[in-house]
Formats: sequence, C-alpha cells, structure tokens
Amino acid sequence: MSRIQKRFDWLKSKSEKALVAFITAGDPDLATTQELFSVIEEGGADIIELGVPFSDPLADGPVIQAASQRSLKSGTTLKKIIQLVRDIRQSSQLPIVLMTSFNPVFVYGQEAFVKDAVEAGVDGVIIPDLPPEEAGEFDALAKTRNLDMIHLLAPTSTPDRIEMVGAKSRGFVYYVSLTGVTGARDSIAKGVEEKVTRIKQSTSLPVLVGFGISGPEQAKAASVFSDGVIVGSAIVRMIDETPDPSERKEKLKVFVRSMKQSLQDCK
Repeated sequence: MSRIQKRFDWLKSKSEKALVAFITAGDPDLATTQELFSVIEEGGADIIELGVPFSDPLADGPVIQAASQRSLKSGTTLKKIIQLVRDIRQSSQLPIVLMTSFNPVFVYGQEAFVKDAVEAGVDGVIIPDLPPEEAGEFDALAKTRNLDMIHLLAPTSTPDRIEMVGAKSRGFVYYVSLTGVTGARDSIAKGVEEKVTRIKQSTSLPVLVGFGISGPEQAKAASVFSDGVIVGSAIVRMIDETPDPSERKEKLKVFVRSMKQSLQDCK
C-alpha cells in the first residue's frame, strides 16, 4: 500500500478531508524548499506536491510560471529535485507527488526517472501534458514500481473520459475546477459539485479539487462534496511576497493550518 493510500485511509478513519499543498521546487532555491516542506508538514498538509520547473509549462498561471523561472535561474534540475526528495525522506514520511511536464521526464529517460524517483521516496506523479491515451509506456513502468500516476479531469471532460481516468488513475483523481490556467480565484467555479459527484460515481479513488482554491472558505466549500483540495498559487505567491525567511515560515504555517482547520470543520 502506497503512502498516498495509507494517508487517505487514515483521513477516512478520522472523517477528515485531504489538504494537498503545492510548492515549486527550487523557488527560491532547493535548500529553502526543504525548509518550507517541513513548515507545510507542521501546518497540517496531508500530501505535498513538488512542482518541477519547466520553461514552457502547459497550464501554469503567472504566479507559478514566475516561480518556475526563479527556480530555473537558481539551477534547479529534475535530478536535483529527486535528490531533494531523498534528503526530505531522512526526516519525513509525508506523501510526496511530483508535478511535471513530460519533457523533463523524457529527457531524463522514462525508466530511469521512475526508478530514481521511487528509490528516492516519490509516491506519485502528475504529468498534465501526458494524457492517459498517450501514457501507456510510462504507466507500465510506474506500475512495476508502485508509483501512483495521477490523472486530471476538467469541466470539459466527457463521460467516457471520466470513466477512463477513473480506471487508469492511482492515488487520487485531480479535478481541475475551471478551464484555463492555475491561479487563485475569489470563489468556487459553478458546476463543480455536480461534476465531482459524477466523477465519484465512476471511481473508488478519492477525488480532489484544485485550481482556484485560495483560502479556507473555498477549501471548506469544495470539501463538502469532494475528498479534499489542492492549493498552489496562494502558497507560491506567499513565498514570493515574503522575502524574510522567519516571517515567511510563520505566515506559511499559519496559512496551511487555517486551510487544514477549514477541512476539519466540514465533518
């Protein structure tokens, strides 16, 4: 059983919803990322997504695009991020998911990437530009090493695609709550509850809502009908806008704690 599945089983036993926190690995540098990982874990996140920076991302909004550029300028590479996970595993068993474009994985070598990532302690991977129809080779490699491949669904997803993603995903299903790019929004998009309910009828996996979740009220609203939320841009913006390390850690911990509390309140 993967760390991701164990975490969801534990959350279910406590009637809690999951908080997945996203940060761009290497923003502003990898040493800071390792420190912030610990802060986010202390704040109560259940899973942490480490974003792999790429020069031409598919769905990243301006906040995460800027973070990726800062990370690339600091010399971050996929190989260094895998080493970062290995270092984090010396003190943490929190589930870790890498979110990456396919290009860095292709350049690294699919088989080598899966091997190195799993040995370092990566639990799952999200590759937005590698849809299930084209992921056969990678998915087969991932399955042999029990690496969860997490697929995405969107408001435009058809019933057939919902069935396919529900069948092919492992770990959880990532529901992109709006069309367009990532970024914090003021409210939950219309139709999310109806779509998530439909997806949950097609899979036994947890269904999490991401894109546009920027505060506790939205997290609580989304978790009424989902199994949890994914928050990214709000965290990445906070990291960027708080240059003082001590202040940044404190603000981040308070924010993550408030997000987690809102999910506990929706029991």
